[in-house]
Amino acid sequence: MGQHAHSHQELAGESLVAEAARALTASGEQWTSMREAVFTELAKHERPVSAYDIADNLSAARGKRVAPNSVYRILDVFVANNLAMRVESANAYLANTHPGCAHDCIFLVCDECGEAAHVDDEEVSRAVRAIAATRQFKAERPVLEIRGLCKGCA
Repeated sequence: MGQHAHSHQELAGESLVAEAARALTASGEQWTSMREAVFTELAKHERPVSAYDIADNLSAARGKRVAPNSVYRILDVFVANNLAMRVESANAYLANTHPGCAHDCIFLVCDECGEAAHVDDEEVSRAVRAIAATRQFKAERPVLEIRGLCKGCA
């Protein structure tokens, strides 16, 4: 299968947060201190994390309650602007390690440990979009999740 070859590197830590801020403001959105806190917390996790977990972690760090609904709204902005990806079946999120770079969401989700590997595969993306198009359906944000066991759990 044709995996998408990136001409850029995967970002992490402060460089990921800085690029997310740049990408969000370039799209016309504001980069607030709360959005930065949510993105920074999201980016700490290698596995999908829920809005409730993010809210709990931020509440503990700030010493005051952060409402999960506020976190959900921010995560929706991140997904809409390609800073985060939503693992639909887990109602959880992953930071996009190359913000602003649009790809369809193809996940390999481990039912044992919860790991969700994001795969960029242009061949699969084209096929899914073609199936939608033959049915006069405009695919806006295809998400494909394959459930099973990762290498470590198999």
